[in-house]
Amino acid sequence: MTLFYIVLSTLIGGVLSVVVAASLTFAVLSKLVKHLVSLSAGVLLGTALLHVMPEAFEGGKAEPHTLFAVLLGGLLFFFLLEKAELYRHDHHHEGDGHHHHHHFDAQQAGRGGFSVLLGDSIHNFCDGVIIAAAFLADPHLGLTTSIAIILHEIPQEVGDTIVLINAGLSRKRALFYNALSGLAAVVGGVLGYYVVGAWVGVMPYLMVAASSSFIYVAVADLLPQMQKRLPWRDLVSQIVWIGAGLLLVSFAISFMHE
Repeated sequence: MTLFYIVLSTLIGGVLSVVVAASLTFAVLSKLVKHLVSLSAGVLLGTALLHVMPEAFEGGKAEPHTLFAVLLGGLLFFFLLEKAELYRHDHHHEGDGHHHHHHFDAQQAGRGGFSVLLGDSIHNFCDGVIIAAAFLADPHLGLTTSIAIILHEIPQEVGDTIVLINAGLSRKRALFYNALSGLAAVVGGVLGYYVVGAWVGVMPYLMVAASSSFIYVAVADLLPQMQKRLPWRDLVSQIVWIGAGLLLVSFAISFMHE
């Protein structure tokens, strides 16, 4: 059953964002992305700092100094991976409120449309491994981790869809390519189940490594996108959406514990 839950979670995570992108109009997508970025920032930080890392530290089977070293190493690893353009989380596009020049999307996609899809595939593969490790450690932890990843995937894939459509791809082709890259999460989940399952003793370290991914995405990518002067209503909206993400995680944790 654990493998079934892993496959189901990774499949939903890889395809749900594409379904959302397919069901909304272009104008709605442009307005929705900025709110989903704030929501996913709250969910990722809440999942990492309120659930995954406490679970890793409370197990008592790993030295705290070693776990913090893993956290530091994970942050540096994802920094270098993004430098190599293999772990991309960029949500910028025309119409997102960042005042990009005309043809910005076409330049972005034309400069690296398929490299973006390659980067997303690697990103999704890593997410699949993280989900597998979380389910193997604790089904409740796996569910919370899956929710965090799914909520982050939606704005990421929606942003990619907007860029690819503006670059000249048809809507169907852009959605097809994004769905195809999303299936890499299933591959990562299945591989993670068979590889990680044999190394039960390293679970706390894998959980902290997963947290480093969440924290890096939130702090290095999502929060900087929101760091600009805004009208007070937009600022309040950002805070509300971040708070909603934190509340969603807190509710999920308390519900599962009960």
